[in-house]
Amino acid sequence: MRLPNSARAATFAVASAVTVVVASAHANAATVELPGVPTLAHGGLCGTTIRTWADTGPQWPGRMIVNVRADPVIGVGPGAYPLAPLCEVWTSVAWRNTRTGATGVYDNNVVTGMYGSIQYALFQDTGPGRVELTVTTNAASLPAHGSVEVP
Repeated sequence: MRLPNSARAATFAVASAVTVVVASAHANAATVELPGVPTLAHGGLCGTTIRTWADTGPQWPGRMIVNVRADPVIGVGPGAYPLAPLCEVWTSVAWRNTRTGATGVYDNNVVTGMYGSIQYALFQDTGPGRVELTVTTNAASLPAHGSVEVP
């Protein structure tokens, strides 16, 4: 069935308007990924890389979501499956708002195995402005640094 010209034009106009509204809602959202943190982990002779990123957007003014996830573990451990160890590492994401001086830390015990870890995430009330982030672990590692602009 073919629609009349006026119905086709109205359908096109509605679809275009919906596309513009959806696109503009996400236009100011930002995801900033920090460099990976190569680290040793506890629970065997284990190593992994911690991935960290921050999400901001106008729908969360003065707040950001800090996300942390570990890559698959490499190493050996105790138990029945020594080549598939389950290891853990305490991970800290420290942040400082350079405009207001506000500070905070998102601490988490990241557990990882042969498929990596789950995603850990939490809102941080940073206030608006440039927020500097530093990612560290409680094992031998190379820290990561980055910054994000929070609306």
